[in-house]
Amino acid sequence: MMRRLYRALTVLASPAIALYLGRRRRAGKEDPERYPERLGVAGAARPGGRLVWVHGASVGEALAALPLIERILESREALHVLLTTGTVTSARLMADRLPPRALHQYAPIDRPDAVRGFLDHWRPDLALWSESEFWPNLLADAQARGLPMILVNGRMSDRSYKRWRLMRGVIRPLLGGFALCLAQSEQDAMRLRDLGASAVHAMGNLKSAAPPLPVDQAALDEMRAAVGSRPLWLAASTHPGEETLVAASHRALAADRARLLTVIAPRHPERGPVIATALRDSGLTVALRSAGEPITDQTDIYLADSLGELGLFYRLAPVAFVGGSLVPHGGQNPLEPARLDCAIIYGPHMANFAAFTAAFAAARGAMEVADGAGLTAALGKLLNDPGERERRIAAARAVVEAEAGVLDRVEVALAPYLDGGAP
Repeated sequence: MMRRLYRALTVLASPAIALYLGRRRRAGKEDPERYPERLGVAGAARPGGRLVWVHGASVGEALAALPLIERILESREALHVLLTTGTVTSARLMADRLPPRALHQYAPIDRPDAVRGFLDHWRPDLALWSESEFWPNLLADAQARGLPMILVNGRMSDRSYKRWRLMRGVIRPLLGGFALCLAQSEQDAMRLRDLGASAVHAMGNLKSAAPPLPVDQAALDEMRAAVGSRPLWLAASTHPGEETLVAASHRALAADRARLLTVIAPRHPERGPVIATALRDSGLTVALRSAGEPITDQTDIYLADSLGELGLFYRLAPVAFVGGSLVPHGGQNPLEPARLDCAIIYGPHMANFAAFTAAFAAARGAMEVADGAGLTAALGKLLNDPGERERRIAAARAVVEAEAGVLDRVEVALAPYLDGGAP
């Protein structure tokens, strides 16, 4: 009943959905050239043979899926992979990183006509659904066509679990349509079972199988020359509200550290000019990477508002704050700095990576802070004490390496479906 009601509402709400998408296009959050893909109109031809459809919401899910996609294609030469995501940033990153025989399309909006057009064109043979973005029309229509579906890297946050428990009539048949659910942790597995999933297994987090973020060596050499011997730290993947706290930490630390350079890499690079204006209005000297502004001796903040360069800045910085964690967002990926030998700091809002933050805490592989004052204190300790910094770096690296076998486990579980059959 609830699924039929949802389907009817998405049809009735079509004008409102169109207005919403129009606002997103004007704000640069939709790709104007590939916008028809969001309406279910394919932007490429379907490749011949068996097609595996992998769906992830955005950058994090897509990056986590990359090692799995590469493994699938390396071991099965007859397969092709279609990766769908819903954001412009993820599409741009995947354009450079997808292997041969894999292509990217924007996921259709969850409206019956868009879903139908998408599935009619691509006709996938298997769907791998990543993490926790459950779109009722898309999942229900895929199920109705008999498409085998598997949840990989399944996750159920506290907030999502509480919300879905109030909508069991919607979530239970959706989760029940997955032939197999591979969860990130035992807690995620328990929550998925409680909401209606079957054949649930805790496998670990695929994000631990991702390689280090890539880097352009020439750009890294150029940045190292520009920074020279200046003390430096990175605020990575920051969200609105965090840049103000980062700026306050910079001022406090710079009082005792001549020539300190703070690098801010916002999660959404298009926010760069707005952030730069606010920081300049507060009296700081800012260089904006997107504008080609150089680092000078007077630069306080280097605003790295570029796409796909986080690997460069993690390699540059001995200490990194992981954003989305001092505001109630859920945190960004702490495994990325751990792989690149950064001492890690994050705030209290790390629900998206709860299992890893618990492991980091047990190993003393990261420093969790409660607020901006805590951030300043943690930065001071790590910048002043190379020994403590190296101990944290080594402990975090050990946590990541302990999960190295997750990709093998997931591939074994998926093999019968990838090879055209099922257990």
